Amino acid sequence: MQIPPLDELVAELAELIAIPSVSADPAHQGDVADAAAWIADRVRRAGGTAEVIPWGDRPLVVGEIRASTSPESAPTILCYGHFDVQPPDPVDLWESPPFELVERDGWLYARGIADDKGQLYMLLKGAELLAAEGSLPVNLRFACDGEEEVGGHSIVEWIQADERGADAAVVFDGGMVERDVPAFNIAVRGLCYFHVTVRTGDRDLHSGVYGGASLNAMHALVQALSGVMPRDGRVPEPLRAGIVPPSAEELAGWASLPAGAAEIAAAGSRPADAGAEDEFYLRTWAEPSVDVHGIMGGSPTLQKTVIPIEAVANVSIRLAARQDPAVIALVFERLLREAAPAGADVEVELWSSAPPGLVPPDARAIELGQDAFEEVLGVRPLLVRTGGAIPLVSELAARGVPTILSGFALNDSNVHSPNERIPAAYLRQGIETVAAVYRRLADLG
Repeated sequence: MQIPPLDELVAELAELIAIPSVSADPAHQGDVADAAAWIADRVRRAGGTAEVIPWGDRPLVVGEIRASTSPESAPTILCYGHFDVQPPDPVDLWESPPFELVERDGWLYARGIADDKGQLYMLLKGAELLAAEGSLPVNLRFACDGEEEVGGHSIVEWIQADERGADAAVVFDGGMVERDVPAFNIAVRGLCYFHVTVRTGDRDLHSGVYGGASLNAMHALVQALSGVMPRDGRVPEPLRAGIVPPSAEELAGWASLPAGAAEIAAAGSRPADAGAEDEFYLRTWAEPSVDVHGIMGGSPTLQKTVIPIEAVANVSIRLAARQDPAVIALVFERLLREAAPAGADVEVELWSSAPPGLVPPDARAIELGQDAFEEVLGVRPLLVRTGGAIPLVSELAARGVPTILSGFALNDSNVHSPNERIPAAYLRQGIETVAAVYRRLADLG
């Protein structure tokens, strides 16, 4: 497969970059639609079919490029990327116009070059080049949205409604562990987010008159929360029900990552306990974690000697792979109530939840994808996880679709910041790698 020279690829990608498809700004709704049209047009140019589908507030692009030979028996691969971008602000910190693709000192700079237009372009261009020479060995379905940056759910809703499915999925909306060290993200944590209210009486009381005898709502709330707090780096055992421990291959790969002490220090943070640094990746990727996000009650800014009768908190638990949000939510509420003192009224509201997702590390699609990356880059991707929730990945995992979640962004790609960038060489390497992935995934048939 002949990949065009870099300047030709840059000129083509620059057309998409120039569309300021900022989904968070209503003034750019038309630009989001224009970006959708550009993506659909690229699928058609590759010999496929595509349509822009209105879905909620923003469009989806759904298309397909059939295998060059025997499409009826060829595996089907679902490809995802998003064509919306973050706002460019603060614009005065950019060294070049944010929506103008510029090559400078070995980097490509522009809003969306890493997240995610540049990486979506790799998926499209790799397909186009293989199809042009009649060597595309798989059916490629493209489903792309324009609301990833605002937390939209259109792509998840589309997957839930889709009856065809796929043999595997490829998502390029991620990055490398460090330069030239690729990674496959095979698991995401889930989430249950709660709002907790504790009441202990009819009115606030004078602490000089009732202190030591009357129940204090702030005290009661803290006591209730103690029922779900971690001890020595682990949440209470009932909240660990269902977790799937990482594989030996995963643990071996994690051992080669930057030290947990360095990761915590780089964030300007401090370890939670003596074992946090050594267990950094295990705790943030493969274990559930509980965090209190805010507590309110009484008078924290004025000198006011009262016993408050109401206190509230927001608290969440991140769910490890294979945990069930419905089950854990009930356990979480039970532990809160059991830990609360007698006489306290505890109200627990589940504000939101998202399931975790796990792709088996020994899935055939993962192995084939690793082979493809190693073929092009000379390095076998590490198998990593993420502590955050990615509903798309969780939904695909729930449907049994193994997903290659990877990409060519770097930690210093300035994603969501001014001067977003990727190494210029990664554009051609990314396209070559994508083509290799498509070829290898033909073995799923």
